[in-house]
Amino acid sequence: MVQHYTSLDGVNIQNTWLTIGSFDGVHLGHQQLIRELNNHAHQAGSNSCVLTFHPHPSVILRGRTGAFYLTTPTEKVGLLDELGTDIVVTHPFTYEISQSTAREYVSYLKDHLGFRQLWVGYDFALGKGREGNVSYLEQLGEELGYHVHVVEPVMADGSTISSSQIRKLIIDGNIVEANKWLGRAYQVGGEVVHGDGRGKGIGIPTANLETGDEKLIPGAGVYACRAIIFDELWPAAVNIGIRPTFTSADQRSHVEAHILDYSNDLYTQKIALEFITRLRGEERFQSVEDLIRQVHADINQTREIIANIDK
Repeated sequence: MVQHYTSLDGVNIQNTWLTIGSFDGVHLGHQQLIRELNNHAHQAGSNSCVLTFHPHPSVILRGRTGAFYLTTPTEKVGLLDELGTDIVVTHPFTYEISQSTAREYVSYLKDHLGFRQLWVGYDFALGKGREGNVSYLEQLGEELGYHVHVVEPVMADGSTISSSQIRKLIIDGNIVEANKWLGRAYQVGGEVVHGDGRGKGIGIPTANLETGDEKLIPGAGVYACRAIIFDELWPAAVNIGIRPTFTSADQRSHVEAHILDYSNDLYTQKIALEFITRLRGEERFQSVEDLIRQVHADINQTREIIANIDK
């Protein structure tokens, strides 16, 4: 079981192998780095340690707003645990930290985490003005007593796998490609809340998810998903968007899941959706009857897709 710290106050660990980064999404590139770190650390009789940040540095440094995270802090810790990581530090990223020199911050980490190896990507840098690049960190390592190991990027289809590119794929609704780069189905969780009852009124009830303000939601459209309810998987046809067939002053994007063959009450329950593929874009229909026909077609397509995956 991974040890998880949300602050380094009072933490004094020795003999670790450390990597530092946002690791949002814990995608295939992150996974390769962390698996190698874990394996080599364990062979050397050391603990592996991943230091990550929340909020994302871009929130503090560039004023980034909106829902953009591929993984919540809790999801990230779970994924790192599955990879065999011994220690995860979710460090609060603040303006004060951003103004630390590379020497100050690395010395601070060395005091608390006692790392002997620092594994970083080829373009890694930390400290004010990004002064702590690989060359600087190697020089500092000779003084402070650690070795820097540089990891090359992981490529897919001629491009470097990156969190920013995965975000773009998800926003564009290209779930299949995003999942390939993530190495798993993209997941969005939330609490089931009361909607306006339109789905139930047309005989196709939906679970309306309140997903919070941070997690990135796929672009508008209809998706074939698997719903995770009390650790069980159920096929689900999911609509994301503003429901243009119905006139409403509410122009927020909604996440509505019709969970196939499920009839129990889910209000106030927390469920998660695994996105498998996008079936179509969001459409405005001429009549409610046309909408109902299309939704039934979406449900049938979802059932077939999920059944093939489950085989």
